[in-house]
Amino acid sequence: MARIAVIGAGMGAMAAAARLAVAGHRVAVYERGATYGGAVGRYERDGFVFDTGPGLLHVPAVYRDLFVKTGKEPLESCVDLHQPPHDARHVFAGGADVLLPNASRGGVVAALDAAFGDGAGGRWADFLGRAGDAWARARRPLLEEPLIEDTRPLARDPYPALRRRRLLGGTRQASTLAEIGAWELRVPGLAALLDSYAQGYGLDARVAPASAAVLPYLEQTFGTWYVRGGVRELARALYERCVARRVEFAFGAEVVAVAEKDGAVAGVELADGSAAAADHVVSGIGPRPPAGVEPGGGKRGAPGRFTVLLALRGARPAGTAHRTIVHAPSSAEEAAAVFDAGAGPAERPTVTVLRPDDASTRPDGAHEAVTLTATVAPHGPVDWADGALRERYADVLVRAAGAAMPGLADRVMWREVRTPAHTEAETGARGGGVPAPSLAGASGRLLHPANSRPLRGLYAAGGWSHPGGGLPHAGMSGALVAGLIVEGPAFRGSR
Repeated sequence: MARIAVIGAGMGAMAAAARLAVAGHRVAVYERGATYGGAVGRYERDGFVFDTGPGLLHVPAVYRDLFVKTGKEPLESCVDLHQPPHDARHVFAGGADVLLPNASRGGVVAALDAAFGDGAGGRWADFLGRAGDAWARARRPLLEEPLIEDTRPLARDPYPALRRRRLLGGTRQASTLAEIGAWELRVPGLAALLDSYAQGYGLDARVAPASAAVLPYLEQTFGTWYVRGGVRELARALYERCVARRVEFAFGAEVVAVAEKDGAVAGVELADGSAAAADHVVSGIGPRPPAGVEPGGGKRGAPGRFTVLLALRGARPAGTAHRTIVHAPSSAEEAAAVFDAGAGPAERPTVTVLRPDDASTRPDGAHEAVTLTATVAPHGPVDWADGALRERYADVLVRAAGAAMPGLADRVMWREVRTPAHTEAETGARGGGVPAPSLAGASGRLLHPANSRPLRGLYAAGGWSHPGGGLPHAGMSGALVAGLIVEGPAFRGSR
């Protein structure tokens, strides 16, 4: 039985902790904050309940596998998973309003044909087929195996872009997500739809590799899921699974250094001057890339999230979509505001509106809890600690969301505004940046650091390590770290 110290109580770290405890190791988690979950937080006031991190779950199979491998109770007995009937409603600046069904390729095709004309749905379906090919090629080495030392195979883009003849001879292929929209989809509404997926994951469609096509493929193929009570309930269930497996948690315990001896880890040193011996250390808070090179494809570091939590008077209308995307008039202008140096916040951003049909998120049926979110530049390039800027930009999001919710401003009882400055303070992520998922292609610049670190016995889990950001990826990172510790360097992922 080895002694294992885990730094941080985020989702990837807890996923590793639970698996390692089941394997018979003694696991202790040291979290500098007062609670578990990392970015998967919660805000409660006056009977209203909001997620302050991700509000939806994709690829729940990752957590189903985690709960099966760590106890008798499956995931569905620990949280109430619900699949809304619709993936999202999309409201476009040009007036189109499209309701896309959840996990229904045929339904999506019909909805897009109705919105953008016959053939539009077929173009999107053909694109998703190519994205599925890219997923099949990259899935295992990119997500389900430890990152290999020679990453050159992953530097090549697996997306089978269409070849098109140039007027002056030769052919061209789309190499970025924006080029797929322009050259393959060739319908402005479809291109805007594709760009919104990149933006939602903190990626710049202008430079994100074509392989980013796997992101809409995953959502529309495996579906969008909601955890009743909020995604924070998933963090609670994982924490309780760790406790049941006798993982020890120390909150308010900030690790300031990893101790080493003879070229290997020896334990961790804490801010209060104490130390804890360990045979292995799992860092769930890094490693962080150096300034200016964070995954995401931008020049300003990983972007963050600007969120407005709204307590509304008035009932949620029956049949309301759980998620609505209000699209920016110009994807390119918004991308410049988020990713380019010297630009300010986008004045007309893409806004995601979450309106869960969940009685536990509101005091009664005469009220509604709504969350607005936009991808924004990190704290630093933009001073998100500026109270005046924060309130002004909250007004921007409320106005934008009004396109999908007429009369929204008149329903607001109170609001809570959260910015990348809050994220930085609470999670330690520089600039409050949110890590993007790892992607193949782009010469490997969208890969994250390997789970095995140069110091023997040191490992990394969570969004800033392989295979990158997002709830499914965090769960995968925990599985990879546990496999490397239990089986050693020869571990190549579960089959």
